Amino acid sequence: MDKDYGLENRQYVIGGVAVFIVVVYIIRLFTLQIMSDDYKKNADSNAFLKKVEYPARGVISDRNGRLLVYNQNAYDIMVVMNEEKGRLDTLDFCQSLGITKEYFDERMKQIKDRNKNPGYSPFTQQTFMSQLSEKEFSVFQEKIYRYPGFYVRRRSVRQYTTPYAAHVLGDVAEVSQSDIEDDSYYQLGDYIGKQGVERYYEKQLRGEKGIQILLRDAHGRIQGSYMNGQLDRRPVPGKDLTLSIDVKLQALGERLLEGKIGSIVAIEPSTGEVLCMVSSPTYDPRIMTGRKRSKAHAMLAKDPWIPLLNRSIMGMYPPGSTFKTTQALTFLNEGIITPGTMFPCNHGFYYRGLHVGCHGHASPINLVPALGTSCNGYFCWGLYYMLGNRKKYKSVQEAMNTWRDYMVSMGFGYKLGIDLYGEKRGLIPNAKYYDKAYRGSWNGLTVISISIGQGEVLLTPLQIANLGATIANRGYFYTPHVVKKVKGEPLDTAYTKKHYTMASRRAYDYVVAGMRRAVTSGTCRAADRADYEVCGKTGTAQNHGQDHSIFMGFAPMNNPKIAVAVYVENGGFGAEYGVPIGALMMEQYIKGKLSPESEKKANDFQHRRIAYGTSSR
Repeated sequence: MDKDYGLENRQYVIGGVAVFIVVVYIIRLFTLQIMSDDYKKNADSNAFLKKVEYPARGVISDRNGRLLVYNQNAYDIMVVMNEEKGRLDTLDFCQSLGITKEYFDERMKQIKDRNKNPGYSPFTQQTFMSQLSEKEFSVFQEKIYRYPGFYVRRRSVRQYTTPYAAHVLGDVAEVSQSDIEDDSYYQLGDYIGKQGVERYYEKQLRGEKGIQILLRDAHGRIQGSYMNGQLDRRPVPGKDLTLSIDVKLQALGERLLEGKIGSIVAIEPSTGEVLCMVSSPTYDPRIMTGRKRSKAHAMLAKDPWIPLLNRSIMGMYPPGSTFKTTQALTFLNEGIITPGTMFPCNHGFYYRGLHVGCHGHASPINLVPALGTSCNGYFCWGLYYMLGNRKKYKSVQEAMNTWRDYMVSMGFGYKLGIDLYGEKRGLIPNAKYYDKAYRGSWNGLTVISISIGQGEVLLTPLQIANLGATIANRGYFYTPHVVKKVKGEPLDTAYTKKHYTMASRRAYDYVVAGMRRAVTSGTCRAADRADYEVCGKTGTAQNHGQDHSIFMGFAPMNNPKIAVAVYVENGGFGAEYGVPIGALMMEQYIKGKLSPESEKKANDFQHRRIAYGTSSR
């Protein structure tokens, strides 16, 4: 009998189709049950409620233990969309929270928008409204049983005890999408430090989240902890910070710079701890809390005087005559001059038709009185002879780069590394810079203004204060830092290492003598005192408008406790604003308070205003 091949082939086809269907079902079941967690999430959401518990953020105190930043209870309203499902009395809900129906609809729409909320899941808690106060929460809590799918999450918001040190402290705000992408610790609705130490020490301050797993019945009612809490994880509180800032000194500095643009930075030379960091104009950190933070930030961002800018580390300025101390150190150490070397100064530096002006004083003059009287001519001659010395340097480029190396060793031209984000490096030119600018045809006369802290040289107020600390230490500095202690961990070794400059101790001794001469009989006489020895150096930086007023100094001379830099934009001569403000800051820190006479001076400076045009911003 002949075989029916057609029937046999149909059997294979039908069998193959059946096997294919079975394989497709197996793959689909594997995908749904193993590869995809949608069903798992659905099942878990019906059986469990995973409640995130947020840790208390570390508190912040000043160097004397005064509390500056602490936590206050706040509450977030959370929603699980899969449970809400339109069963809500919307009008009653809105009345309880004091919101409009339009706000409710828009907020629910935003939560479901996966473009704005990539982590959205209908089975997990989403933030509907954040940072309710105790009063707002108490009204809502009485009715929460009426609102299926809505829960309360206890949080904390930052509170500030004083209106001072906004740029140092920073603030806390809701995470952005980029924050979430950068660190898997964060989820939508979490908070993160945005500026200041709140941002720099975020990982220490934030702590670690905990989780509580609660068991629910078929109606979604909480039945208690799952497995008696064996899988729960308690939150770990954040670490407390002790700042190096003296809040009383900070408060005085902010008073003295009211109505002015500028900065005051004070450093403890023996540790590198920043005692105050004033940037003016400033703002009250207490406005940057809770739900009002976004409006306050927008207002400050639009302010034409840029109060959000931390001029202490972001402002780059010509250092003026404070920079002459670095030139003296370099010329002495390189053998370009000796302490007895004398240069002429007939109201300035004159050579080959070039004139750099100077005020009247004795001439010729040697190093110590040149520093004391802030002689421009002396330091112009010093740089001219250094860059033109072919016995010591093969070319002007070699001499220029040697000069640059001295400046870099003193903490200029690069970021110092303070524990705050946003620090600028300033500018210290080198031979390549001038070769490009002048096509290789330049000499000491071309760049003579850098010897007196003008021209291309730019420093931050922090770098100028660090210069004072380095001279106070006679040749070394510690990296400046605003955090004195992190509870439970040692200070980063970056802040405990000495950085030595290229200049000798002997060179520093002569510079100290010159700065002391400036206070006793020179440009800093307003800082002279009978009870402790002050060393100082004025600066008057030329500007398109009124000159900038600058002071850099330290005290006491032989046991320095504070080095300070004052920079007042358009404040005129250094002796006009810089010196008296610097003297008041030193007195406050060393004596613990101002004398009645000094308090009168402080009130006078507090109420002085400088008229600025829009070009001064």
